[in-house]
Amino acid sequence: MIVLGIETSCDETAAAVVDGERRILANIVLSQLDAHRPYGGVVPEIAARAHVEAVDDVVARALSEAGVDFGALSGVAVTGGPGLIGGVMVGVMTAKAMALARELPFVAVNHLEAHALTVRLTDDIAFPYLLLLVSGGHCQLLAVEDVGRYRRLGTTIDDALGEAFDKSAKMLGLGYPGGPQVEARARDGDDMRFDLPRPMRGRAGCHFSFSGLKTKVRQAIENLPAGDLREQDVADLCASFQRAAGDVLEDRCRNAMDMFRDLHGTDGPLVVAGGVAANQYLRDRLEALALDRGAAFAVPPVALCTDNGAMVAWAGLERLRRGEADPLDFHPRPRWPLDPEAEPVAFAGAKA
Repeated sequence: MIVLGIETSCDETAAAVVDGERRILANIVLSQLDAHRPYGGVVPEIAARAHVEAVDDVVARALSEAGVDFGALSGVAVTGGPGLIGGVMVGVMTAKAMALARELPFVAVNHLEAHALTVRLTDDIAFPYLLLLVSGGHCQLLAVEDVGRYRRLGTTIDDALGEAFDKSAKMLGLGYPGGPQVEARARDGDDMRFDLPRPMRGRAGCHFSFSGLKTKVRQAIENLPAGDLREQDVADLCASFQRAAGDVLEDRCRNAMDMFRDLHGTDGPLVVAGGVAANQYLRDRLEALALDRGAAFAVPPVALCTDNGAMVAWAGLERLRRGEADPLDFHPRPRWPLDPEAEPVAFAGAKA
């Protein structure tokens, strides 16, 4: 089985080819960072137009690098949501056209499910497992019980961690994308210099909150001497922010492991996925937690933590193996929760 995957939900135009032996035959990612950097974040209209201009070429490059043509494909998978709706529409319409013209199965993939299943592509992890899904738009803890079956244990009630990274970086003048910049500067910083809050740490359950942490970074900057920030001030704030984030993630994941054990009789494995999973400091903190609990730990390679077509192709392949596909009248979705039956969480809104 060979599947083409297309990803256009945010600011990467990506396509990949994956086979049933868990081999990534091609994985092409075209970033739009230069287009969005002047604005300090992703501009939806710019992103959608860039996807229109690039997607055909990116798909052609993926097929060429994989050495396959449409006749070798078992299906076409595409991110159907959640995401910036203009970009999602570009990918969905492209995939529908290919599926229709070549009489191939069409699979609309939940972007969050694609992240959730990536470790099954890279590490062949068996169900069930505990997932920390952490990115610019989402911060959730989920029991992953099967393809299409997720139980949400915790979510953010305000900002996602990736959003807090990016906004803190912007306040510090580090540019976009902020997460990698904060991680790089933190290596030279004193993570004990600034007393930043650890929102929700020590509370029952495993919900998150990062708005207060981001606000305290702003207040710390305002309390520094007037004028341009010194390099050491920036490094120390980045290190202090990153340590606070790590303390929160460790605390929330520890509680989630208890909840997961109650559900499934085991502590894990603990899996981390999403763009923020590329942060090596946070990976190390969570791996140490898993080791302390005697649980397995898995995280995709850095290149597969951020948005890519390989994860979409694999999620589509998992569904095709189960005989599942989608009709061509599928509607792109700006919101698409993995656990639609989860209890509402106060203040969490659509990010739940």
